[in-house]
Amino acid sequence: MSAFVVALLGAESTGKTTLAGQIAVALAGRGVAVEVVAEVLREFCDAHARTPRRDEQAAIAAAQTARIDAAAACADVVVADTTALMIAVYSDQVFDDTSLYRAAEQAQRGCTATLLTALDLAWQADGHQRDGPHVREPVDAKVRAALRRAGVAYSVVGGVGPARLAAALSCVERALDPPRPDPDAPSCHSVCARCGEADCERHLLPGRVLR
Repeated sequence: MSAFVVALLGAESTGKTTLAGQIAVALAGRGVAVEVVAEVLREFCDAHARTPRRDEQAAIAAAQTARIDAAAACADVVVADTTALMIAVYSDQVFDDTSLYRAAEQAQRGCTATLLTALDLAWQADGHQRDGPHVREPVDAKVRAALRRAGVAYSVVGGVGPARLAAALSCVERALDPPRPDPDAPSCHSVCARCGEADCERHLLPGRVLR
């Protein structure tokens, strides 16, 4: 991939699709050539009026990665409304199938900025696409675990409405123009004793980076 790729990850009903569109509009308004990559899983569910079987998961994950790669070949910035990593997580959550993680984690390393949407939005039903609020915390935990295994830094984005967008844009802007490293800064990125747990982020600050 040659473009700057912003990847949105997160449990269901945490605003990924809405946020992806808002980020794209904001960047386009600044004259950036930006393309949004839609979620293949959503299209599958809409087309088949059901969720995918276990044997269909790998193809959906591969299609998601292929779309991101294709968009990255022609746009300056790509905003991906999820990546193959979310397919791997749901395959694990629903089918106890961990076989998709390796390829998904490798693909995730190619993304420039990874944003994880926080669990601070109320859950909303969405047809065949969503299982229920009870799956959000276990899915969130699996996403974080996969990112840690992959060695991918991520920013947790929270807040409601304009605040959520502002937090996301802050993360994107910092990744687009990263500050010079401070040789005197501590190497530890911990914020609190429970850093990385969803319960720590009910009142998170915009752009907090977890590693």
